[in-house]
Amino acid sequence: MSFVAAFALLVGVLVAAPYLAHRLRRKRADDQPFAPAHMVPPAPPRARRRSKLEDRALFATRALAVLALAFLGASPLVRCSRLALQRSSGASVALAIVVDDSMSMRAALDGQSRFERAVNGARELLASAREGDAVALVAAGDPARVALAATTDLRAARAALDALTESDRATDLEGAVAMARALVGQLPQVDKRIVVLSDLADGHPERPPLGEGSALPVWVALPELRASGTDCGLISADRAGLRVRVHVVCSGAASGASAQGREVTLTAGDQIVVKVAAPQLVPGDAVLTLPQEPSGELLAHLTGTDAIASDDVAAVMTESGPGAVAVVGDTASESAVTGGAPLIEQALSALKLDVGVRPIPVFPERAEDLAAFVGVVLDDPPGLTPEQRRALGDFMDNGGVTLLALGPRAAVAPLGASFEPVLSHAVRWEPRTPAAGTGADPASARQGLEDAATSLLDLDASHRAILDAEDLSALDNLLTWKDGAPLLAARTHGRGEAWIVTLPFSVDSSDLTLRPGFLSLLDIWVGRARMHASARRGDVGVPWLFSGVRHVNLRGPLPGDRTLDVQREGSTWRASPPLIGRYQVEFDDGKREIRVAVPAAREIDLRPRAAAPNTQGRDFGDKRASVDVSWVVALVLLFLTACELGLRIFSQRTETVHPMSGHSSRV
Repeated sequence: MSFVAAFALLVGVLVAAPYLAHRLRRKRADDQPFAPAHMVPPAPPRARRRSKLEDRALFATRALAVLALAFLGASPLVRCSRLALQRSSGASVALAIVVDDSMSMRAALDGQSRFERAVNGARELLASAREGDAVALVAAGDPARVALAATTDLRAARAALDALTESDRATDLEGAVAMARALVGQLPQVDKRIVVLSDLADGHPERPPLGEGSALPVWVALPELRASGTDCGLISADRAGLRVRVHVVCSGAASGASAQGREVTLTAGDQIVVKVAAPQLVPGDAVLTLPQEPSGELLAHLTGTDAIASDDVAAVMTESGPGAVAVVGDTASESAVTGGAPLIEQALSALKLDVGVRPIPVFPERAEDLAAFVGVVLDDPPGLTPEQRRALGDFMDNGGVTLLALGPRAAVAPLGASFEPVLSHAVRWEPRTPAAGTGADPASARQGLEDAATSLLDLDASHRAILDAEDLSALDNLLTWKDGAPLLAARTHGRGEAWIVTLPFSVDSSDLTLRPGFLSLLDIWVGRARMHASARRGDVGVPWLFSGVRHVNLRGPLPGDRTLDVQREGSTWRASPPLIGRYQVEFDDGKREIRVAVPAAREIDLRPRAAAPNTQGRDFGDKRASVDVSWVVALVLLFLTACELGLRIFSQRTETVHPMSGHSSRV
């Protein structure tokens, strides 16, 4: 408050004037009737007693009127801190508001979270909007999302803003600003701008300043939201037997921040099972040993307090790592001429994917033996036994992906062996016809195989596998020969799928494995396998995909009973967990599984990103807007004046003359 405003409010001390006036006012002594008094001659009174404070209602009204007069004089000088739009030419404005709903916005600021302050700032901007202004709303939590497309309906904008909630997502400021630019860039308003309400802690403090070189003006409002302080969080908690390894990350680790003095505890229910000191060097691991098998779900906790509390808890999981690909084939016939591992194994290793490669001699007969794999490569197998077929079906039902290469051995499968549930009929190994041409048809390529098809135009293959017409009707061709027969096809089974190649991976049958397109094919197939795999743990906000099911129900974080929105995109269901914790997934066949959402390590880094100098310009808006309440105070003062007049009239009591004394009294 300015000195002038405070001086104007000093008028309020005059409220003592009515009090003194009421106290100093004298009144005539009350007359008491006394019968013999009429025989005594009246004498002038020698003194009058000082009155008590009376007519309290009148006094209160006068005191309030003096206070209202003081406020009326000070109201033009009072200014409050709030956001408002500045209009350079008075015309309508196209405004895109970017609200950061990431985990770092949970940090406290003056008794409220930064997210709450950002939402309040957005409400203040909407309050200063006028009819004809277009408003769009973008949430900056990763992935950035359009909360409201550009609209002139300010009521809809306020409703969309009220629907925003805090989350534990990472931050995607660049994506949010790009999305906001696309929303308002084509609008007819001449005055367009993007308002960013964020702490700027997106995990990339080294990147160029936000808003630098932007085609539309970017206003980083509310600079007090800028991130500060330190935070430590638990990224993962993995259990192997009775050993639990908890990974701890702290913000500003490069500048010396640590979890010194804090502990990592494991709890089962309300009981602390074991605890150890947090690692002094972060990022680092705390290793805890359970005294015995716990009776309930284990949770890891980081004791103490920091800027954000939601990342101090992590669910303990038995995690098998990033997954692996099993390769089943004849190592003797499929190895390179120079020796070493089979070509398929060398190709998978050369891609340097985040999956392991494990050769196995024969396909397992139990589904449990395939639980550690995200995909299985079957290179020209001589059919599958009933037990192997059952295991393969269960593997794909649970989201597994198979790559089946057909060759001469597949065509001579023994009696009782087949390729169900992938193929229902026998496979034939026949010479390639002239109509098939010398390779693949690039025009038929799908699902990212367009580049791979260009290197498969002249395949050196004398034979190829021929499928039954009934099996062909159930397949989805991804790449064909020039005569339309499938070179690569796919089939969905349960939540997984099978890819069928009509050439084996042996160099004796073709040069497919020697082409660059083969590496592209494997890369895409591994990506599909990882997408289908039940990744039991993932970053908050990263979508979980479910394929091959009719319905998916997702609840969490447990033990709550909140049901999350699951969207369908073709044959795939997609859901994005917004909060840290455990989630239960239930499929239409009654199967259930537990998945865990964990914070992204970069979101714990509270070092703010720089903002370009032109993002602070006062031409965009002002955060010191005057509030004119003088008319309200004037109405109150007028009302109090009317009340005072009414009370004065009411307080004029009629006087009556006592019949014995002859004196008048007030009744």
